[in-house]
Amino acid sequence: MNRMPAEWEPHAGTWMSWPPSNYIEVDPEESDRARAAWAAVALAVSRFEPLTMLVDPADEQYARDALGDAVRILVTPLDDSWMRDNGPTFVRTDAGLAGVDWVFNGWGAQQWAEWAKDAEVARYICADIGVPAIASPMVNEGGGIHVNGAGTVLVTRTVQLGEGRNPDWTQEQVEAELSRTLGVDRVIWIDRGLTRDYEQFGTRGHIDIVACFINEDTVLVHDQRNPKHPDYEVSRDVMKVMADAGLTVIPVPAPEAIRDEHDWVDYSYINHYVCNGGVILCAFDDPGDAHAREILAQAYPDREIVLVDARSIFARGGGIHCITQQQPIG
Repeated sequence: MNRMPAEWEPHAGTWMSWPPSNYIEVDPEESDRARAAWAAVALAVSRFEPLTMLVDPADEQYARDALGDAVRILVTPLDDSWMRDNGPTFVRTDAGLAGVDWVFNGWGAQQWAEWAKDAEVARYICADIGVPAIASPMVNEGGGIHVNGAGTVLVTRTVQLGEGRNPDWTQEQVEAELSRTLGVDRVIWIDRGLTRDYEQFGTRGHIDIVACFINEDTVLVHDQRNPKHPDYEVSRDVMKVMADAGLTVIPVPAPEAIRDEHDWVDYSYINHYVCNGGVILCAFDDPGDAHAREILAQAYPDREIVLVDARSIFARGGGIHCITQQQPIG
């Protein structure tokens, strides 16, 4: 029987991918800011547990200069740098640790995406650490699921059942595959994710920017309190779904910023990463940062809360949780 451990259970380490040269902007200054953000997350996590960074061959020296000796580097071809989504989803089986290898197709075969190299990442990592890869026929990403480690998973209808992923699957088929791979017996569906996530470079509704478990029956939920923002209604709907499912809901107010130079922002404190003894929390140089830190300090009382500026990560369609992937102790 498989079981996906909760993120707060002990880790053997963390995996990340370095932003490859062909993925980020041509503008050297903006490229440097992006890589600095990835490096800041990696160095923050490495204070608490071992971290391995996959690096495209063309970027090896840059990554080594930025990361120093704190991070293990593995050189392999990459398309982009969202380890949560193309890396293995680790589970414990009767025989030990294994990694679920979802079908990765660039978040629903989006026109701008390239994924031939990243589709190999999960198997590459499993081979590196010597664990089996569990092949799944379902198009899915790690950011599209969130478990409590005790049989419940959160998902979004516009992801697992959405255009470009599994449009011919029924809800029952998705639930059966999640049960087979993750060992869950309860699937809680929300209708949609945050508004910005449906723009050109979004994931079309990943759950890990909207809601997450902090224990078996308690969730943090992104709470957009500004009624001018379209996510105001999204937040209300998600909190109702979670409450109706019998979960204790802790609202986490969104940052005060509601727009950037492009459109509505999806800045979210939900997209944090829990590691051994620490929580790496997205910061936005916003008055809401301090309040979020207080809420997460109460949610994770035995862990140090470390804020890392995540604006350059969000500008590319995700956050700190999206670029990290935990490897549980096997």
